[in-house]
Amino acid sequence: MKKILALILIAVLPAALYPQAKKPTIMVMPSDAWCQKNGFMTIYDNQGTQQSVPDYKKALQNDPDLLLVIGKINTLMTDRGFPLKNLESVIRINENQAAQDNVRTSKAGSSLAESPLDKLKKAARADIIMYLTYTINQTGPKKSVTFNLQGIDAYTGKQIAGAQGTGEPSFSAELPSLLEEAVLAHLDNFNVQLQKHFDDLFANGREITIRVQVWDNGSGTDLETEYGGKELNEIIDAWMSANTVKGRFSKSESSENYMFFEQVRIPLYNDSGKSQDAKDFVQLLRKFLKDPPYNISCKADMNGLGAGLLYIGEK
Repeated sequence: MKKILALILIAVLPAALYPQAKKPTIMVMPSDAWCQKNGFMTIYDNQGTQQSVPDYKKALQNDPDLLLVIGKINTLMTDRGFPLKNLESVIRINENQAAQDNVRTSKAGSSLAESPLDKLKKAARADIIMYLTYTINQTGPKKSVTFNLQGIDAYTGKQIAGAQGTGEPSFSAELPSLLEEAVLAHLDNFNVQLQKHFDDLFANGREITIRVQVWDNGSGTDLETEYGGKELNEIIDAWMSANTVKGRFSKSESSENYMFFEQVRIPLYNDSGKSQDAKDFVQLLRKFLKDPPYNISCKADMNGLGAGLLYIGEK
């Protein structure tokens, strides 16, 4: 009996000690190029500047093939164990939050510039965006699909995986089947690239930027104000060193009213196991500064998932 128990422990303990690697959350979206080519773009006002952005809701409502294609890619990724956020569902969530975002200001009346895509990413909270471009080729009675997949880190905008290809021509296959045939030969290598990037995030932290700025409200507090013989910018530097993963960050700009941190590596998850974004991390800094001995009023916010904002001097 003892030998049997020992064998059971030998078999079970490795699985308990080394759990299966957690996979990144993904959302599949049509690329800007696809939306432009198919006429699904819209204009929004970014603080007086007109910018053209994809209209994903219009694309989903007016192109039934797009729903089929995204559904097929979602299925292929789900079959390989990747958690998926559905674009159509996220758009609905985003619309419910839009009214609140449109009236969000500081107490002094300042508003936050944020693109429709940033809002969509915030609602999804996906780790990686898979941008899909595809073209249906017609050669006589035969059809094939040429595709391009780009895996983009939703926090930094950096491409971390890619795959391209064209499937074999077919007389009768439907679009989802043509796409599956074209993608399958490349998907496993694409997924290896995604997982390698996510493993790096898990080990070394998620990369974000943080901007610290002083409100121009006559409070007399700026980043050179001293507390216990140390300037506020030094205090913030020390906090960053203590709270980033392996103390990794780069301060690229600093003045009495402004600090900008790049390549800030933050833990992927907080203490409760929830995925952590730039605002979550900046909130920790805000709470640190509002408590004694500093008692500084601050406002934490974000511009997209990967850009944290901390405003010193008021909420």
